[in-house]
Amino acid sequence: MEPRQELDSIIVTAQQMATIEGKIFEVGMPVPALMEKAALMMCQRIQQLYPLNTVSKVGVLVGPGHNGGDALVIARELHLQGYDVCVYCPFLKLKELTQQHANYAHSLGIPHYEDLESLNPCQLIIDGLFGFGLTRSLSGNLALAVDRLNQWPTPVVSIDIPSGLHTDTGEVLGTAVKATHSLCLGLWKPVYFQDQALAYTGKAERIDFGIPLRTVYSFLSPPLPLQLLNQTLAQGFFPLPRPQLTHKYQQGHLLLIAGSRRYAGASILSGHGAKASGVGMLSVAVPESLKSLLISHIPDGLTIDCPESEKGAVALLPPLATDFASYDIIACGPGLTTDATEVVTRVLEAPCPVILDADALNILAQLGTVNYLSQRPNTTVLTPHLGEFKRLFPDLHNPEKDRITAARFAAGQTGAIILLKGARTIIANPQGKIWIIPDSTPALARGGSGDVLTGLMGGLLAQNKTFNHPIDAMVATAAWWHAQAAILAAKERSQLGVDALTLCQYLHRGFCLGRQEAEGRRQENFSSREATT
Repeated sequence: MEPRQELDSIIVTAQQMATIEGKIFEVGMPVPALMEKAALMMCQRIQQLYPLNTVSKVGVLVGPGHNGGDALVIARELHLQGYDVCVYCPFLKLKELTQQHANYAHSLGIPHYEDLESLNPCQLIIDGLFGFGLTRSLSGNLALAVDRLNQWPTPVVSIDIPSGLHTDTGEVLGTAVKATHSLCLGLWKPVYFQDQALAYTGKAERIDFGIPLRTVYSFLSPPLPLQLLNQTLAQGFFPLPRPQLTHKYQQGHLLLIAGSRRYAGASILSGHGAKASGVGMLSVAVPESLKSLLISHIPDGLTIDCPESEKGAVALLPPLATDFASYDIIACGPGLTTDATEVVTRVLEAPCPVILDADALNILAQLGTVNYLSQRPNTTVLTPHLGEFKRLFPDLHNPEKDRITAARFAAGQTGAIILLKGARTIIANPQGKIWIIPDSTPALARGGSGDVLTGLMGGLLAQNKTFNHPIDAMVATAAWWHAQAAILAAKERSQLGVDALTLCQYLHRGFCLGRQEAEGRRQENFSSREATT
């Protein structure tokens, strides 16, 4: 990865960002110079998004701090480029540097207003009220003004963070600006990956104003505690090309325990997800009444028919399924129903890594999450959505208020790897490392999508014995791959056209495209080195 590209994967808290900026200033970068540079870069991007020939009248919201100073530099530059600019500043006292920019904007004839309604005719609003680090709630006339702004159809570009959002948790502090675009300054902040903030951040992009990588790493030593799994990193965890001399069991053996008479399709969808991973051998344990159905859909898998309960759930695992030494990993849960308690307790005794999903999670919650997992001899991966997470960890109050912290706490408490599903999926390991999947699509809000992910993840982790990446990184890679396949499918089929089987068909395409791009970059780097030589 190129040095500047590394910054794309780094996420920092408000405190960490303040420390990094403080270090930059300490070693000699003047505050006015950094403000000017960052604001000019944002101004250039705003002009690309909203050219003068499409938008001419721009309103700028100015806060009392340096975020307001950024906004005033943008206002000045847009004015000089021919835009009709006006400023809304409801604060009587500004920081010294911000006041200087306000004075200069006045001298240029840029009108200033204390009434937001004066900006109503504008075709674009720049939000520079508050940046990162806000902790107090917006209230009084300012809150009323933000609420009024949110009623307008006018597009809004927020500087760094939409005003009113908590930088780390994404909490709405009283009220917050609903941005069309957000220009995140320097490094990504957690707010952009907290589900509760996504309705406010709009389309987000990072503005790299030149923070030295060594400065970042002087405070955040690798491995980074909070990191995006972007495309460049994910491709590094993909299965490698196979050697000429190999066989199926060297490419991983996954045992998938899934399905019931009520949820027969879950075993099929999970099986297709596993097949897309390229796993060498797939064994699927299902209720005996589903055997013929599964064989018709997964003919290349080994079907293990299990005794079933009166309700059609797996009642117990036969010897072939409990020969745990034969498997590299076990994935258990899709379509299982909560009648399969004995199955889940048996799986938790396995000496190999185990993935628990769907009803296996609900059974674990009934058994007692922390007590059972503390006895596990090997890695456990839990893949809950928010509702399942709350059942697993009932003592965690309102985990949706800070999903990153909730996942980290749950992983530390149980010793498990937690994959907390959502619009921005979070993966936490017991040591406190967090991976975040930066992109997804509402197309995944379909029955069966999670079953596909469980199979894909199981197949990918089963192959990991040949390249031995950290398991949490492989869990995150499966989630990234799953999301990218859905994004690709939604582009071609529309969001409504991405059912779980369609998603399976796109898993291989997403993998191939990623591999081609990675190979293209490797070839470009090789050619560049050859030319230099």
